[in-house]
Amino acid sequence: MTVPAFIFSFLLASFLGAAFHFWKGGGGGRLLLNLILSWIGFYLGNWMGASWEISFLMIGPVSGGFGALGSLIFLFVSNWIIQLDSQ
Repeated sequence: MTVPAFIFSFLLASFLGAAFHFWKGGGGGRLLLNLILSWIGFYLGNWMGASWEISFLMIGPVSGGFGALGSLIFLFVSNWIIQLDSQ
């Protein structure tokens, strides 16, 4: 992955994490958790798309579709686990 693709992936994953935080709310710690989980999910999704050789919303060398899907899965699952823990 090239440096511009890495930076673009980082920004796209950060946007998804921040948008999810804006939607669900929370404090600064929750924002940091959402960003970290979004980064991890995006890069795992991107890696899965590349390893399976499936092109879904490709943006240069970045598999934007699988990256966004991985990011959203991580964010929703973590939100669900946090909801279970608070009950």
